[in-house]
Amino acid sequence: MGLLSMLGLSGKSENVKEFMDKGAVIIDVRTPGEFQGGHIKGSKNIPLNTIGNQIDSIKKLNKPVIACCASGMRSAQATSILKNNGIEAMNGGGWSSLQNKL
Repeated sequence: MGLLSMLGLSGKSENVKEFMDKGAVIIDVRTPGEFQGGHIKGSKNIPLNTIGNQIDSIKKLNKPVIACCASGMRSAQATSILKNNGIEAMNGGGWSSLQNKL
């Protein structure tokens, strides 16, 4: 497995479409200040440092998750946390590049 695969960054464009077709929710793991500066319409802001405390509420959404942030590093961490808790998740990378794939 390559580094990009480990970070959840490989084959991203096909996965985004597949996840969106399944009704995925987009979770932006940046800080509230970063989120206010621009975000994907309809995305939810759950900062990375709080995502572990939000697992139950994310599970209740009963939808796959596409995590995004500024560059893809925090969303890679969030994706790992979500997957480790049984949530279908993928790393969408930076929010602005993800927005262009939607």
